Amino acid sequence: MAPTADPKEWRIGLVGYGEVGRILAEDLHQLGVATLVAHDLKLATADAPALRSHAAEHGVELRDSHRALAHDCDLIVSAVTASQAVAVAQACAPAVKPGAWFLDLNSASPHAKKCAAELIDGAGGVYVEAAVMTSVPPRRIRVPMLIGGARATELLPKLALLGFDAKVVSRELGVASATKMCRSVMIKGLEACAIESFTTARAYGVEDQVLASLQETFPGIDWEQQGTYFFQRAIQHGRRRAEEMREVAATVRDIGLQPWSAAGTAQRQAWVADQADAGLFGAKDACTPGKIGDWRAQADRILNKFKPRPDTNSHSIE
Repeated sequence: MAPTADPKEWRIGLVGYGEVGRILAEDLHQLGVATLVAHDLKLATADAPALRSHAAEHGVELRDSHRALAHDCDLIVSAVTASQAVAVAQACAPAVKPGAWFLDLNSASPHAKKCAAELIDGAGGVYVEAAVMTSVPPRRIRVPMLIGGARATELLPKLALLGFDAKVVSRELGVASATKMCRSVMIKGLEACAIESFTTARAYGVEDQVLASLQETFPGIDWEQQGTYFFQRAIQHGRRRAEEMREVAATVRDIGLQPWSAAGTAQRQAWVADQADAGLFGAKDACTPGKIGDWRAQADRILNKFKPRPDTNSHSIE
């Protein structure tokens, strides 16, 4: 049975109740969506109390498995880490309702999206890929999104009624995700490059000269603020970004190129995540945009930990 005409009356399932899932839950609840359900693997971890509290506050029913979520949802939104995109589709497929929509927001490769689509479409659902084209928190549900798939144009007006800012780019699967992957080579790569460049400049005491040179070359960017933002995003979300960049590397590899830049970015993002998890930067929200100079404090923490050994002139920042 196809979902009702009014998407606000749908049962909407959120697979992944992390930052993105919770933002969507808040906005959809405020819009008046009749039923929201969610599942997250972290419901079986120490994070469960915070997730349950948030769900209760925003009218979200929590499910203990992918199947329990999928069996009665009209729209399933998958927003997990990139490496789990296919696994989520595989877990939901056996229970997906005939005609139910499956919107895959994950930053996965075109190949992964096609594999997920085969699972959902093969089970009677309707798979639509999506590529989120910038950071979610500032614009929340209105974050620009590219969608694709044979029936993406049918879902588009429904998403608009739910508050999404989506645009159909192709009936062919993989176009939206390829756009996202290629963009991420640049955007996530810039974060990794800035952390490496700015920290090294700080070590040599030439950060002011480097920033001045960047400002002259790219006058439209405030590099002091941008540096703080880049550090902050990697500190808070480096683990997720590293997973995405591994998908980017796979995307590059699929066309026959060695993904040196993408693979290096994945390593640097994961390295920052390792340091953040070890407590090097303090609270993960300690470095916030708008506080001029915050990137310098974070760079100093890195340098204080990875000091040159007496018998070498090289830092051990690997």
